[in-house]
Amino acid sequence: MGGDPGRGASELTDEPGTDQPRPPRRWRRLRPWLPMLVKPLRRGVLIFVLLLIIEYLVVPELVGASKDLYLLGRVNAAWLAAGVLLEGVSLFCYAVLTKVLLPPGPKPSLSVLFRIDLSAAAVAHVIPAGTLGTAALGYKLFTSEGISGNDAAVMMAAKGLGSTVVLNVLLWLSLVISIALAGFQPIYATVAIIGTVVLLGVGALVLGVTRGAGFASRVLRMVADKIPGLSGERVEQAILEGAKTFATMARDKRVLAWALVWASLNWLLDAASLWCFVAAFGSFVNPVELFAAYGIANVAGALPITPGGLGVVDSLAPLLLVGFGVTRSVATLGVIAWRLVNFWLPIPTGAIAYASLKVKPRSGLRAMRSAISGMLPSLDHKASNAGNADDAGDADDAGDPGPADEG
Repeated sequence: MGGDPGRGASELTDEPGTDQPRPPRRWRRLRPWLPMLVKPLRRGVLIFVLLLIIEYLVVPELVGASKDLYLLGRVNAAWLAAGVLLEGVSLFCYAVLTKVLLPPGPKPSLSVLFRIDLSAAAVAHVIPAGTLGTAALGYKLFTSEGISGNDAAVMMAAKGLGSTVVLNVLLWLSLVISIALAGFQPIYATVAIIGTVVLLGVGALVLGVTRGAGFASRVLRMVADKIPGLSGERVEQAILEGAKTFATMARDKRVLAWALVWASLNWLLDAASLWCFVAAFGSFVNPVELFAAYGIANVAGALPITPGGLGVVDSLAPLLLVGFGVTRSVATLGVIAWRLVNFWLPIPTGAIAYASLKVKPRSGLRAMRSAISGMLPSLDHKASNAGNADDAGDADDAGDPGPADEG
């Protein structure tokens, strides 16, 4: 009767009808502090890994390139301009892919979709494992333009998975041709295994969504019912609606054909941009062999270690190009020039694109700066709200008023 309530709450009992055991009060007091400790620790580890990659992969490439700066005096400006133009067209094709995958009906203009994709690319290039940040920002911007949450989520999932499949298929084709032209290299076996795993995983995921949506939705409903702040019924309904939309999209051969075209152009034009930058320094590499190097570097760069494969693509692509007969100096400078346009340029342009979506015309430079400065903090705020939903539920259980989470 007069025992310690914290102790009684933590004890297990086999009596039927009793309440579920509650965590010890000390643990409940520490839980609000965990997000404050985990986030800095996680960021510290990621920054440490990023510094290691820069120190041992990027810096050596830059040092080697500094010895070959004399090549800058021989650079072909026309090929540089072509590389920049092809990179821009590649990004535009990705926006067209977005429009193709949206369901019939009123859609945002291609200009708006292009700016949303640029904004998402900027986030992906500054946050390690930036896929989550890209998804959060993209979802927010797409829904603010009148696209339903279900349509936006299905479109983004289909675009990401479809683009990955297209890259791996194109890579496989280039590897088969390059083996006939330049012989087999050991890294091809690793790439083939990774590509097979990726394609099997995507196939299993698509099959699970289209054929096993009922079972998956019931499982996720049971999981969601146990999470404070989530409604199992809403989660189940969202899964079923998404599966229905995805299945409808998969049956539309016209949509699939155009999606294949624009996804392929996105990758091929990006690789063509790299070819132009290498050609600008005087080396005209076989396009098939260049795409093999490009594809391998991008598959490796997709690992969620650094933002946008920073350091991984920059160091691996020159090594592979050297294996195909390009001199070390030309390969290094060509890749560095390409990454300036492919990786670094989308960051400021994406920030400007985001500001153009959030700020009305003629609002002034201060309003644009305010919008850009709130670009990443808004994502952190949403992630913090989602992560603290459990803490808010515990505060309610304890009788303390918890903060109201938005969205």
